[in-house]
Amino acid sequence: MKTIAVIGTGRMGTGLAHLLSKGPEAVLWATRDPHQVVERKLPWVNKVTLCAYKDALQADIIIPALWYSDLMEWIPEMSDALAGKILIDITNPFNTAFDDLLLDCSTSAAEEIQRALPRTFVVGCFKNTFWSVLESSTTQEPVSDVFVTSNDPQPKAQLLQLFQGLPFRFLDAGPLRNNRTIERMTVLARELGIRYGYYPRISYRLWV
Repeated sequence: MKTIAVIGTGRMGTGLAHLLSKGPEAVLWATRDPHQVVERKLPWVNKVTLCAYKDALQADIIIPALWYSDLMEWIPEMSDALAGKILIDITNPFNTAFDDLLLDCSTSAAEEIQRALPRTFVVGCFKNTFWSVLESSTTQEPVSDVFVTSNDPQPKAQLLQLFQGLPFRFLDAGPLRNNRTIERMTVLARELGIRYGYYPRISYRLWV
């Protein structure tokens, strides 16, 4: 059994902890204030183990549910602890208006994280799926697609297998450079969702 740690208790962190609590793996949910999480009285929280950020680094698979800029500040001091681990990058490097990205088209958040962590297996995943869909995911067809990317085929295949039972269709989306497109697809999806009144109930389904 693998141990998965979700770091952060914001909307995406909460949605991912809830989603992963439905699976067979042990789930750590890292927070700066466990009492605050307990006070939220989430009905599923007893299915995960609350812990501190430093304790989450003991997990096999680590999902930082942090803003891109905060994550890039946190990474340097954690590079040794993350060596040999799988880090799932869910970030989209939004600007403050959420209508564009901080990075130009020649790179992506996933690629920048991999450059900063050369000894870590970075896998891009859940970038195109908003928190509302994570919190109310359904097994009814058509389920949403989640794009999974990595420069290392083994950890990507491992996650595709590990997440099979979750209520999404996980697609091998190739190497990390494809996040240049995926991250921009997320910006477009947000704009369209707001325009047509579906935000934040947004995800992709490429074919049925």
